[in-house]
Amino acid sequence: MDCSLKAMRFGVGCLACVGRQAPRRHRDNGLMNQLDALKQCTTVVADTGDFQQISQYQPQDATTNPSLILKAVLMPEYRALLQETLQQHPGAAVDEQMDHLLVRFGCNILKHIPGRVSTEVDARLSFDKDATVARARRIMALYQAQGVGPERVLIKIAATWEGIQAAAVLEQEGIHTNLTLLFAFAQAVACGQAGVTLISPFVGRIYDWYKKTAGPQWDEAANAGANDPGVKSVRHIYNHFKKHGIATEVMGASFRNVGQIVALAGCDLLTISPELLAQLQASSSPVPPALSADAARAMDLPNVHLNEAQFRLALNEDAMASDKLAEGIRAFCADVKKLEVLMQA
Repeated sequence: MDCSLKAMRFGVGCLACVGRQAPRRHRDNGLMNQLDALKQCTTVVADTGDFQQISQYQPQDATTNPSLILKAVLMPEYRALLQETLQQHPGAAVDEQMDHLLVRFGCNILKHIPGRVSTEVDARLSFDKDATVARARRIMALYQAQGVGPERVLIKIAATWEGIQAAAVLEQEGIHTNLTLLFAFAQAVACGQAGVTLISPFVGRIYDWYKKTAGPQWDEAANAGANDPGVKSVRHIYNHFKKHGIATEVMGASFRNVGQIVALAGCDLLTISPELLAQLQASSSPVPPALSADAARAMDLPNVHLNEAQFRLALNEDAMASDKLAEGIRAFCADVKKLEVLMQA
């Protein structure tokens, strides 16, 4: 993110210029740890529903999804939160109870971060524009009832064509969106056209697909760092957005290792699991900026626009993106159903 954009968002100068906090030093050798070094050029986001462990990493934002919330409510320390939510809304339909639970987690997360939390719409609505809009409005209304304004919430929606069009409607209403399960350049282009606030291209799942497809022919060393297929996808999107002045923020997500994170230093945001945040915090290896808006603006990149037919064809032609989008929606739907079973029990 450019210095000017960071100043607009945080109300201060860019982190690389002034910093939100004094960087911690690695206790063994006095060097800045990787996590703090990363924060100098990228907004760090925690990818977790476990709000009790967020503070130790001091991220700006946090993201959740159905799988992370399910993982959290299965932990003993969060079962009481689930029970209290159900007791407070005994006559509500299960989908409404679900939204109350998601917002309850989101409000607790916001106590530990200065920025925004992402809360996901039911993945079973991924192909229903109107139902997605209605559900997002309800989630935002629940946040506002708790005194949380729209500037602190991103509504997560799967980056289907219907999801992207729903996001366009919500953005016009001042409800900010995070388009997730994004694997194809076509999805990113459509999101930029729709004026969504933020997109989450999935680095690790792209890497998984190419590694599985290659089988024994996969060369891990040759496909690491800047050559990682997931990293290359995010770089392509980032450079396109910066070259053509697209305001949508790019947040790399779904990382499998620290190398993927370091290879995207300089990206607007990176959302990282607690396990990888801990690895970054424990290391003092250098984190040189890998992405630059100024460098992107100097590139010779054609501007791309897609209508619905072009979007659907491009997505269909991308086997990896088609496979992973469908797989991701199925997985999130399955975890939503598991959450419902827990709530009904």
